[in-house]
Amino acid sequence: MKMSDGVEQAIHSVAMMAGLTADGVLSAAALAEFHGVSTSYLLKHLQALSGAGIVVTKPGPTGGYRLARAPREITLLDVVLAIEGPAPAFRCAEIRQRGPNPLPGKPKTPCSINAAMLRAERVYRDELAKVTLADVLGDLRAKDEDGAIAARGCAFLEHHERRRSAS
Repeated sequence: MKMSDGVEQAIHSVAMMAGLTADGVLSAAALAEFHGVSTSYLLKHLQALSGAGIVVTKPGPTGGYRLARAPREITLLDVVLAIEGPAPAFRCAEIRQRGPNPLPGKPKTPCSINAAMLRAERVYRDELAKVTLADVLGDLRAKDEDGAIAARGCAFLEHHERRRSAS
């Protein structure tokens, strides 16, 4: 199964936002710069994350994005569904009814290929639903033996994080 690049960009972006201070936001341009991706393409995904209630936005020239919920309350499935939508990856088009000799009428039994694909998708989604953003960040910290990954992110946040005004 192939997912769009937007899924990877969205997961990395929400992971970066998890490091913000309580009153901080990051601009789409800063997130795009950090990940080396197109700002306009990332904006589309940030909008989808906002629509799904994963991030919130602060409009205006000092605005930006931040998590709407705690990292432990955001699953990888939440992010994937926000970007890819809820439709199954496999969509049966009933091609068994095409060609020179289709069966007459509507098939009496469900397509077994479609049924197998939908079972696999349920397992895949169940696994993604078990993994939270907090889990991913904890795993990353555990594997960042020399702290280089954390240092890179912290330095970037220190320079690019925007503080929300008290008003």
